[in-house]
Amino acid sequence: MKLNYKNIFMTLIIIPALILVPLQNTAEANGPALLKLGSSNGDVWDLQYRLTQLNYNVTIDGKYGYQTYNAVKRFQKNYGLLNDGIVGPNTWKVLKKHSLSLEEFKLLTRLVYSESRGEPYEGQVAVAAVVLNRIDSNQFPNSVRSVIFQERAFTAVDDGQFWLNPNQTAEKAALDAIRGWDPAKGALYYFNPDTATSSWIWSRPQIKKIGKHIFAT
Repeated sequence: MKLNYKNIFMTLIIIPALILVPLQNTAEANGPALLKLGSSNGDVWDLQYRLTQLNYNVTIDGKYGYQTYNAVKRFQKNYGLLNDGIVGPNTWKVLKKHSLSLEEFKLLTRLVYSESRGEPYEGQVAVAAVVLNRIDSNQFPNSVRSVIFQERAFTAVDDGQFWLNPNQTAEKAALDAIRGWDPAKGALYYFNPDTATSSWIWSRPQIKKIGKHIFAT
């Protein structure tokens, strides 16, 4: 029987390709890479950005040097993790619970500015805290983007004001909320009593009023 070498050759090319594609997709699905001293990639930038949000003094340069290593060890110690300076799944999980990526921070800052510019500073922090409280609640989506863009969740998103350029006060307010200040005291909602027409929002248990906003659960 005469062998068809052309068909054999094509099979040898196709089979490795079929093997490599699932492996590549699996790697992408695994999330951030394990980071340690000497690492240098995009996840290091994200790590450093999150650490600065939490007041750990590091230079955001994408290089996992001793400054980042020591900051990670302090973070791990403060949050009850094994403080080995290696950023694996457990450290990532806790870090993401208490900080935001650059994209998430920009979204939160836009929301604070568009929803509460002109309000007292405490009220701006409270608006940011409501978003973070919703992420922690099983009644809402579990990411900043999903919470903000949930249908009819925020007036500023619906009417387009969300895309206004935020100021430094909004950035600072978002950062204070990320670092744990919650003037809203766990509130999941807020509304302006002068303009609110929904009987449902008026039925929510009220916590406090800051500026023009009433914060409720």
